[in-house]
Amino acid sequence: MSDGDPWTALLVVVVCVVLSAFFSGSETALTAASPAHMHALEKEGDKRAGIVSRLMRQRNRMIAALLLGNTLFNIGGSAFATSVLVALFGEHGAVYATFIMTAMLLVFAEVLPKTLAINHPDSFSLAAARTVGIVVSVFGPLLAGVEFFVRWLLKMAGVELGEGRNVLSPYDELMSAVDILHEEGNVERSARDMFGGVLDLQVMHVSDVMVHRTKMRAIDADLPPKQIIREVLASPYTRMPLWRERPDNFIGVLHSKDLLRALDAAGGDAASLQIDEIMLEPWFTPEATTLKDQLEAFLKRKTHFAFVVDEYGEVMGLVTLEDILEEIVGDIRDEHDVAMLGVRAQKDGSVLVDGAVPVRDLNRAMDWHLPDSEATTIAGLVIHEAGAIPEAGQVFSFHGFRFEVLRRVRNRITSLRVVPEGL
Repeated sequence: MSDGDPWTALLVVVVCVVLSAFFSGSETALTAASPAHMHALEKEGDKRAGIVSRLMRQRNRMIAALLLGNTLFNIGGSAFATSVLVALFGEHGAVYATFIMTAMLLVFAEVLPKTLAINHPDSFSLAAARTVGIVVSVFGPLLAGVEFFVRWLLKMAGVELGEGRNVLSPYDELMSAVDILHEEGNVERSARDMFGGVLDLQVMHVSDVMVHRTKMRAIDADLPPKQIIREVLASPYTRMPLWRERPDNFIGVLHSKDLLRALDAAGGDAASLQIDEIMLEPWFTPEATTLKDQLEAFLKRKTHFAFVVDEYGEVMGLVTLEDILEEIVGDIRDEHDVAMLGVRAQKDGSVLVDGAVPVRDLNRAMDWHLPDSEATTIAGLVIHEAGAIPEAGQVFSFHGFRFEVLRRVRNRITSLRVVPEGL
């Protein structure tokens, strides 16, 4: 071997290690890159992002190509290193080559490039896109054969490729992604809650956010007009349900602005007002209507108020546009709203909660994660978990919290103390 041969072989070894590092880093980057970011860049005209998106869509073939390149250059580099060291040190050179190449490949071809790629997956993917795209195209037929052979082997082993795939719905995928970003500090809690609220519009129903009939403020339409005006002025709401003959027979909705216009047109003579001519026709919506559909209906009808009815046509409550928007942005309060209802944090870490407080509102207020699929209110959750209506003084522990029933009125739990376990 001439004096230049060892240096040439050494150069080949270095090139093989560098190329192996490229394929290792590309594999990590392209599997960790953000599809959404690439899609956005592609729409802006970045051709490299388009290549990355295409490679992501043929993930199996892309990974096979990268593993092929990585394996090829790992073996090539090791072979050249062994030949050089055997020529220099005899039969002991193979042992030296094993230890030296293991260290070099581990540090420079695996750990270093993959650490860089996992910390900057998008930029690494864009930089490697064209080269990887060419490799996948050139070795496409070979990789297709390899993929077919692998599938055949797995099938012979009784492994179904469909098994083990992620069964989460797109909704769950998005929610989980946002929760992870929040835990990592990349998304603020308010933004996480708003995003979750938007997604929840298609799975929640109007019955989940409505004001129950027992809490509705309504006016008897047969009262004298002056008294109706006083009732409207005493209410914090601009729209008031009207009933006649019995409290559950709702015949319309009175808007305070319409009432003022009519009063102005009558020259301030309240006695001459005809409430039936001023009120709006009632609109009834089924309890199973999703918030997404109800929001679209509000926008289409250009109204903000609807009565919620059950399958028998009985009014269960009312829902407003504000109720739906609060599921996205949180509690909306103005100068006429009543102070926050039902959640009072104590110095000892416990929280006093009115039984009628919705579980979702409590979760948002306290950043908790109590389940809200089986019950709308916190009292309903306790009754569901207990399997009965608890007596005052009973204590239950579930979902990582301790619930103490403080007060019960007839069949309703009106007050509870909630304590996170560990306090």
